[in-house]
Amino acid sequence: MAQSLPSLVSGAGGLSRYMEEIRRFPMLQPDEEYMLAKRYREHDDTKAAHRLVTSHLRLVAKIAMGYRGYGLPIGEVMSEGNVGLMQAVKKFEPERGFRLATYAMWWIKASIQEYILRSWSLVKMGTTANQKRLFFNLRKVKSKIQAMEDGDLRPEQVSEIATRLNVSEAEVISMNRRLSGDASLNSPIRATEGESGEWQDWLVDESDSQEQMLVEQDELQNRRSMLSSALEVLNERERRIFEARRLSEDPMTLEDLSGEFGVSRERVRQIEVRAFEKVQDAVKAAAREQSQSRRALESEANAG
Repeated sequence: MAQSLPSLVSGAGGLSRYMEEIRRFPMLQPDEEYMLAKRYREHDDTKAAHRLVTSHLRLVAKIAMGYRGYGLPIGEVMSEGNVGLMQAVKKFEPERGFRLATYAMWWIKASIQEYILRSWSLVKMGTTANQKRLFFNLRKVKSKIQAMEDGDLRPEQVSEIATRLNVSEAEVISMNRRLSGDASLNSPIRATEGESGEWQDWLVDESDSQEQMLVEQDELQNRRSMLSSALEVLNERERRIFEARRLSEDPMTLEDLSGEFGVSRERVRQIEVRAFEKVQDAVKAAAREQSQSRRALESEANAG
């Protein structure tokens, strides 16, 4: 990934120029993304990696905008998100059947959150999982319960937030006081090279484009179809256990299923693992078949 990315810190237009530049990189079709990822993974093709990264810079910008309320330069937040994106590309395994964007979201958010925690001296105490969850979710929960006014929270609001986030009321009060004073949308942004502007100048439309929604819907339908076909390789008992343990919103316990089938919990676990491996192999085979079909169609189109 040695090729350079659009600069966020150069004086040639600053953030505005950067946003314009990353919009020029086209989004990848699923089969194109798959082949680029394979080329990078199997042949260490840095050009392929560069295309994977640049095609997802808009995703990083969108995620970074969700963290603009922490008082840090948005350009630096985006830069950290780009680091997370590059880590995701390095570890991405296209054979698993998921799109890179789905996989990369976790890495991008994790990189940005670690940067924010490092940068906020007031959150040196925020080392536990509960404190981190409170730090990154307090504003969201306050919005849900309509408690966005300035100043201290009411006792009932403190209690509800503490319950929702599984932290103590004292932690809620302390963190709210530390994070109070959300920046106005009209407050000046820290721009580069003498640029000026307000936060509202950099707000982006959080909704997906129509093209992106269509792609995601098509991908979701495709995955559902492959999963449905893959379940056909299971016998009745394997399918029952797999669906109860892996596909249910409220998974059954090994104990319950062992009672239903009259076998030990360990035997149920073994059947579940075997069923998962069968389904995984069937999905991979279907994905390979689809990829081969796409390549054949492309070859015919190119030949014509």
